[in-house]
Amino acid sequence: MRDLIRRIDSATPPDRDRAVDALRAVAILGVVLGHWLVTALVVDSGTLRCASPLRHLPQLTPVSWAFQTLAVFFLVGGQTGARSYACARARSTSYRRWLGARMARLFRPVAAVVVVWTVAAGAMLTSGVGLVTVHTLLKLVLSPLWFLLVFAALTAATPLVARLHPLWPLTVVLYVDLCRFGFDGPSWLGWINVAAGWLVPYCLGAACARGGPRGRTTGWVLLAGGGAVTALLVLFAGYPASMVGVPGAGISNLNPPTLAAVTFGLAQCGAALLLLGPLRRVLVRPAVWAAVALVNLSAMTVFLWHQTAMMAVTATGLFAGRALPGLHTVPDGPGWLLARLAWLPVFAAALLVCRAAFRTYEEGRPPRTGSRIVREGRPAREEEVRRARGTI
Repeated sequence: MRDLIRRIDSATPPDRDRAVDALRAVAILGVVLGHWLVTALVVDSGTLRCASPLRHLPQLTPVSWAFQTLAVFFLVGGQTGARSYACARARSTSYRRWLGARMARLFRPVAAVVVVWTVAAGAMLTSGVGLVTVHTLLKLVLSPLWFLLVFAALTAATPLVARLHPLWPLTVVLYVDLCRFGFDGPSWLGWINVAAGWLVPYCLGAACARGGPRGRTTGWVLLAGGGAVTALLVLFAGYPASMVGVPGAGISNLNPPTLAAVTFGLAQCGAALLLLGPLRRVLVRPAVWAAVALVNLSAMTVFLWHQTAMMAVTATGLFAGRALPGLHTVPDGPGWLLARLAWLPVFAAALLVCRAAFRTYEEGRPPRTGSRIVREGRPAREEEVRRARGTI
């Protein structure tokens, strides 16, 4: 392990912004923990159905503030996408080749998830599992894929939106919500915000990549301004306080994104910009940087399989013959939350198994006759080290 840490640290280019990779890792892990905490599978008359503790325990709403980190991911995506495209143009790489490489890394792991769950769904239906249970499980697995479709579309549009000021898509979100909620416009207008809403942090990240405002002043303005506007929208404009969807709620801040979700995302982006300096100082330590690099190496695998890991643990628990607290019970009290926290390490262990089984679909298979680096008598594939430091 120490040898791997040294190799990753020494192989990292000195001009690489390690803090950006750390923000990506935090965003992905935030989404994973958020889903594990606010999604429950309840056993009801022999079937599994979804339930949310946010419906029964509204005092847990701050959990959605801490773990709804998609805006940070789009901020990092805009910054890395703009830089990557600029480097591709400098090397005279065609847009088609640049986009193909990025889409392959994004969607190879998706293909594995779709194939595995297609087979699993067929096997469950054939063995007599109820349609409601199968639908519940498939919805949990496939519903997060909307995020990848939006991210892929924004990545493909990078040459067009890289110089777009974030205020333009923010204005679109404002007018869409004004039409929907102020003038009783059609609900379908909200789906315009799926693109416009996430384009705001993506454009902000692209602006940072080309040397735009990214200092502490900008961070404080975004954090304070975004937080204040979000509070006003929640307190006086009827927006829900939860930043994720709550079953049974009339309005969801996330599906589709509302103005409150976008302003809250801007506050998160401000906090992310303020964290860049401290993160850079911490990530000088080789062990910390190695952990961040390895999380980034399997970020898509972790995102795509974390719900499967939770469901695998839930299904295994059914063999106990009774509903296990925090796993199969209704999330309607503090006891459920304490029990759920105790299950998180088990979910993480199951996720590590999924990562070991499917990470090659994201990282690619190392060449059979590839060159090797040998340091202190311990070999390692050069390809693996290069991927771990995030250079390809």
